[in-house]
Amino acid sequence: MTRPPAHCHDSKWLRALCVLLLLLFSFPTLAVEPSEVLSDPALEARARIIGQALRCVVCQNQSIDDSAAEVAHDMRRAVRDRLLAGDSNDQVFAYMVARYGDYVLLKPPFKAGTLVLWLGAPLLLLIAGGALLVAARRRQRAGLAAPQPLSDEERERLRVILSEAKDLMPLASGDEVLRSAQDDKGR
Repeated sequence: MTRPPAHCHDSKWLRALCVLLLLLFSFPTLAVEPSEVLSDPALEARARIIGQALRCVVCQNQSIDDSAAEVAHDMRRAVRDRLLAGDSNDQVFAYMVARYGDYVLLKPPFKAGTLVLWLGAPLLLLIAGGALLVAARRRQRAGLAAPQPLSDEERERLRVILSEAKDLMPLASGDEVLRSAQDDKGR
């Protein structure tokens, strides 16, 4: 039996990977349904800009344009309804903030009510860094410093152990292993 060339098998995997990546990256574009698209291209462009700046309240760090959640669908519809009613972009943002709060903005304003959104992550990072520093100092005080490097005698002993282990495990190519397995199966 003849085997197909290795490059044919590799190209099938490459094609499958490309298709998978295309599907993965196309999901956000599928979030805005064709029934939601406005007939006026200028209004639709404004709706897309606004939709990219508003956070889905279910998905958290996804814009409403990228989210397939039902709430995001409702929010996209509300944005388009406001634009059709003649609202400016700022008026649409004000409407959405009045309805959902500052959290709905992917870039919320820096004010007292949004301090947690702005300072939460850096504060958590500082606390974690401080905890690591305290743990390192306690370890140092307890005499649990970093291990000493190997002595020449220990290095030689390790080299001997590793060379013996290498002798116990002969290197074989994939074809040799496959032939060996087929031979064992045939017996």
